[in-house]
Amino acid sequence: MALNKLKFNSLNVTPTAGKTVGFNSSANGLEATLSGGAMTFIKKLTASSSGTLSFVDGSSDVVLDNTYKEYVFVINNAHPATDRVGLTFQFSTDTGSNYNTTITSTNFRAYHTEAGSSPTLAYNGGEDLAQSTNFMHLTGNDIGNANDENLCAILHLFNPSSTTFVKHFIGVSQCQGGNEISVESFIAGYSNTTSAIDAVQFKMSSGNIDAGTITLYGIN
Repeated sequence: MALNKLKFNSLNVTPTAGKTVGFNSSANGLEATLSGGAMTFIKKLTASSSGTLSFVDGSSDVVLDNTYKEYVFVINNAHPATDRVGLTFQFSTDTGSNYNTTITSTNFRAYHTEAGSSPTLAYNGGEDLAQSTNFMHLTGNDIGNANDENLCAILHLFNPSSTTFVKHFIGVSQCQGGNEISVESFIAGYSNTTSAIDAVQFKMSSGNIDAGTITLYGIN
């Protein structure tokens, strides 16, 4: 079978904003005008001794509906007012009147002290949920409240507007613990409801969110 070689200058793959190169059914086989994915900024909330931070669809320019099939929350330098607490979240199906959906989830973590002792990778059974309406932990009760201690995390919420399927989420976080420890937590689960989720609320397991930001993006 003969091999056909392309001349080095026979393809134009100059990047175009929001576009990508893919195969099509024409003779040249390539198309440079296919739509690529995008991460669209929606809303940033900044904590200042805040009891809660809430993203409610249709309120304060928040979009949390069927516009996107995936939403991402980026938590940056969340600093608690209280020592040794965790950042938690819950969902609402009534535009923020109640944050009490039924969640089943998993939670495991790796941690290591600054002194180099006690490296551990373990399931965190105390902070998972089994058909519970409690708030779900993004991390354990580990975040320190010293001036330089904080949490950074990413939470993905999938297809929240579906009225057919339960709503899945996954998240990963990293914090400096109150006992001079690095803690990376991995969580996943689902909100066991076929009602559309239209609001998400974040809060510390105890005390206020002293500082930090949470930014919401839509993914297409």
